[in-house]
Amino acid sequence: MPQYPNRQFLEFEQPIKTLFEEIEKLKQTAEKSKIDLSDAIKKLEDAIIEKRKDITEHLTPWQRVQLSRHPDRPYTFKYIQKIFDNFIELHGDRNVKDDKAMVGGFAQLDGETIMVIGQQKGVNTKTRQLRNFGMANPEGYRKALRLMRLAEKFNKPVITFVDTPGAYPGLEAEERGQGEAIARNIYEMIRLRVPVIIIIIGEGASGGAFGIGVGDRTLMMENTWYTVISPESCSSILWRSWDKKEVAAEQLKLTAKDMKGFGLIDDIINEPIGGAHWDYDEASSILKSVILRELAAVKSISAEERINQRINKYCKMGFWEELPEDDIVNNAV
Repeated sequence: MPQYPNRQFLEFEQPIKTLFEEIEKLKQTAEKSKIDLSDAIKKLEDAIIEKRKDITEHLTPWQRVQLSRHPDRPYTFKYIQKIFDNFIELHGDRNVKDDKAMVGGFAQLDGETIMVIGQQKGVNTKTRQLRNFGMANPEGYRKALRLMRLAEKFNKPVITFVDTPGAYPGLEAEERGQGEAIARNIYEMIRLRVPVIIIIIGEGASGGAFGIGVGDRTLMMENTWYTVISPESCSSILWRSWDKKEVAAEQLKLTAKDMKGFGLIDDIINEPIGGAHWDYDEASSILKSVILRELAAVKSISAEERINQRINKYCKMGFWEELPEDDIVNNAV
């Protein structure tokens, strides 16, 4: 986990940054004067933990969106490194090219071979461009589908990590069939005979997320979001400005708690105090235990029953109201 002064702080994390700065000053003073200031440093470290806890308990939806995008937050490869063994990345969709925004391959989870797939963002300017900021092209979704079918062929479970601001909206992506690629994935994932676990580890935006987001269990980490549009884009459509993004985040009901309340996800995964970016090892340990638990539960169900449960699960999503037949007739007249 990166330490201060290399750590980056969001606006609402500034009180934590101030405490870190005080610790650095005490350490420099102790080194120069040869005075033992360990007790004072320990009190400040405890204060940091308390401040992280306090901030976490009072986060607004917009602040959770910001946490999901935190530059220090672990991405797909970090979780693969921490949770799985012997990861072998597989490349290409066998049609156009290898989309670096979508990664996947076989790995071992406590000795069991699984297929892990996820969107990967970059950690610096060069890799962000290489990974296209986690926005996959059609070939990325077709690569993901190829890997899922490969997993089905060898009867291996599939785990997907969702973290994208959306599918790439460029002209060339539309020309190569972005909508069809996502729709095909949704159709095929419903019918996969192997267990499929979906985990939203960061941003879960629109069809870009849903293109690898259909499975037996859908789980969200505590400080993530999942909705049809980003708060900024929603604000620009409704108010012709990004200035209302906080209001949009509130109205979209995009947090993990909201999604659980609507029945759109199955469970929420706790994060370390302050967010997953504070402790990669703890975040990965929590996530691994949840994956093992959910896989065990899903594998106990037959393939036919899993498929039927998936179909019923997604058919029941949403809210609607049916008018009585008499009202329909009267309205028509």
